[in-house]
Amino acid sequence: MKKNHSYGDGGIRPTNGEMVFYRINYLVMTILMIITLYPMLYVVFCSFSDPNEFAITKGLLLRPAGFSTLGYETVLSMKMIWLGYRNTLVYVFVGSSISMVLTIMAAFVLSRREFLVKKVVMWLVVFTMYFGGGMIPTYLVVSQMGLTKTVWGVMLPGCVSVYNTIVLRTSFNAVPATLEESARIDGAGDLRILINVVLPLSGAAIATISLFYIVGTWGAWYNALVYLQDKRELYPLQMFLREMLIEDKTTDVYLTAQGGKASNQHLIKEIVKYCIIIVSTLPILVVYPFIQKYFVKGVMVGALKE
Repeated sequence: MKKNHSYGDGGIRPTNGEMVFYRINYLVMTILMIITLYPMLYVVFCSFSDPNEFAITKGLLLRPAGFSTLGYETVLSMKMIWLGYRNTLVYVFVGSSISMVLTIMAAFVLSRREFLVKKVVMWLVVFTMYFGGGMIPTYLVVSQMGLTKTVWGVMLPGCVSVYNTIVLRTSFNAVPATLEESARIDGAGDLRILINVVLPLSGAAIATISLFYIVGTWGAWYNALVYLQDKRELYPLQMFLREMLIEDKTTDVYLTAQGGKASNQHLIKEIVKYCIIIVSTLPILVVYPFIQKYFVKGVMVGALKE
């Protein structure tokens, strides 16, 4: 086997086999990146395309077919888009806050070494990951609690994730017991220990779980579909997106109300669909890169340390 050679500055020169591996690895990663990125670029190109030129374009798009902002002008002039944005922001901030508070409390209790029935409670919590009552019993419970047709029907059912609780519990377990003992000697109670000792040392895991809840809440639509029913003024953005992309009727009604010709409506409607996808996903795409660095660190801490 050919040995590595050292540079004059003390560095190690990779062997020919290692250089071949690196080049192949870079090539494969680049191809995978392009395959992953192109669908989003395709949607972006379509959203900025001219409706007439887009209609006659076939195959892959490497740039917009013509250039037009008509699709975005149409989308941003829809009142339901802004209504959906407002409702979704409320669900994201309030719903995610509720989820984080309950998850932190549950994880902290389950991480206490002095909690005598911890194993039994933990088994019951994990049991719910694999077995549930189903849609009809869940709906009956939510309905009898008076949560249907309210914002609480969207935010409260399923607001705590067992997986997130387990990850956060494991992260809390990694906090040295000596720090907690020192805090107790100084007179700190459980709440003070949680706020001043455990949470500051679990920042990466907290950020990761928060991101999980925020992304999940932003894209959620099922609870709204089941529990809001005809309360359109409470619909999140994803419900309006579903109507436009799947039911395919809301856009037609809007374009007709704007005086669009029937022959032109079909062309504009296709562009509008792509614009709606971009408008509804843009906030998450903007926020994600700033928090992504916590993903690996937070999940690894929560998954490996015990």
